[in-house]
Amino acid sequence: MILTNITEADSLYNNLEEMSVRQLLENIHEEDKKILPAVHRTIPQIEMLVERVFERMEKGGRLFYIGAGTSGRLGILDASEIPPTYGVGYDLVIGLIAGGDNAIRKAVESAEDDEELGWQELQRFQVTELDTVIGIAASGRTPYVIGTVKRARGHGMLTGCICNNPNTELASCVDVAIEAIVGPEFVSGSTRMKAGTSQKMILNMITTSLMIKLGRVKGNKMVNMQLTNQKLILRGTRMIMEELGYDEAKAHRLLLLHGSVNKVLHAARNEKE
Repeated sequence: MILTNITEADSLYNNLEEMSVRQLLENIHEEDKKILPAVHRTIPQIEMLVERVFERMEKGGRLFYIGAGTSGRLGILDASEIPPTYGVGYDLVIGLIAGGDNAIRKAVESAEDDEELGWQELQRFQVTELDTVIGIAASGRTPYVIGTVKRARGHGMLTGCICNNPNTELASCVDVAIEAIVGPEFVSGSTRMKAGTSQKMILNMITTSLMIKLGRVKGNKMVNMQLTNQKLILRGTRMIMEELGYDEAKAHRLLLLHGSVNKVLHAARNEKE
């Protein structure tokens, strides 16, 4: 069976080296405009996946991203930003990349071709049926990702994928497939561009929605963020001032005392009761 391989299709533009810088930038931007409609078409699938992941997370489940190359790095980026932003543990959303941590900065050749490697790495986390595995692969053909989601699904875990080709082998192996068809890349086959951008957007949508539904946001504020630098301490101080009407000195003191905006709000609520 011959599968449609849009991610490897020739660019709609030719003789790129003959273009001026302005022409290059404008043409790249024209291609980027195609990303938003492609992501929008996947919202029903993203919704289905988020709702099912949320059900499992409420019971103690975790979310794992599996990818290689750019896709793997994007999964790790998203996972690494959840704890400081929402004050959850580093074991709630976990990103794994073919070739291990060394592959975050440098390509590890052939690692993505090993169908067993990803599942072996998942075993270190003592995965259960409450956990979810989302495979990320622009092509939808990466053996490392396909092998992992197959094994995970076979062990009763919820599985999903994010890819940029239609009707792929990866999509056929998961419970919920998200296929963002963004078209050929400006530089033929360079999926770090439109495909990667669409993946990043979808990952943002998944984890942001999950954290909100898990109660890690109040109103529109990151009330559980970790106070890891002065900028975030100032942001937290302003939140408390706005929510409770305290002056800056009092808000700052209580924030450092309790360790998070949410804990200050809870303490203030308890005082009133």
